[in-house]
Amino acid sequence: MTSDEILMDAEERMDKAVSVLQHNLSGIRTGRANPGLVDSIKVEVYGSLTPLKQLASIGTPEPQQILIRPYDATTIKDIEKALVAGDLGLNPQNDGRVIRLNVPPLSGEVRKKMVARIKELSEEAKVSIRNIRRDANKAADTAEKDKEMTEDDRDKTKDQVQELTKKAENSVNESAKAREAEVMED
Repeated sequence: MTSDEILMDAEERMDKAVSVLQHNLSGIRTGRANPGLVDSIKVEVYGSLTPLKQLASIGTPEPQQILIRPYDATTIKDIEKALVAGDLGLNPQNDGRVIRLNVPPLSGEVRKKMVARIKELSEEAKVSIRNIRRDANKAADTAEKDKEMTEDDRDKTKDQVQELTKKAENSVNESAKAREAEVMED
C-alpha cells in the first residue's frame, strides 16, 4: 500500500467512526423533543421490520412533543405497539390519525445516566479510532518492510495518521460535549 492509500483508508474509517457516534448520540434523550429519539424504532408491518421514518413523518410541533403522522393510516396500531416496545419511557397517545409522544423533563438522576452513556459512547468511538490508527501504522510498517516505501515515508505517514487520529478524537470530544450540554440544560 502507498502512503496515500493508507491515509485515505484511515481517514474514511475514522470519519465513519465519528458519524456512527453522532448517530448514536442523536438517539439519547434530552429534555426537549427530538425526532432522533424515535429514528431507531423498527415497526413490524407488511411482514417485515421497517424503520419508523419510512412509515411516517416525524415532527416536533412543540418543545415537549413528538408528532408521528403515518403515511398509511392502517399502520398506526403497529407503530404504537413498536413505540411501547421500544422502551423509550414515553407513552404514545393515538387519536386515530396521529400519534403524540409527550417528552417529560428529565430528572437530575436521569440526566446523569444520560451523560454517563454519552461518555461511554464517546470512549467506544475513541477506541475504534485508535484501532484504526494501529491498523494504519501496521500497514505503513509492512509497506516499508516490503520495500514499497522508504523509512522516511513510513515515519511521515505515521505522523499524518497521528494527526488524523487527533482530529477525529477532537471531533468525538466536541460532539459528546455538545450533547452533554443539551442533556444538562433545562
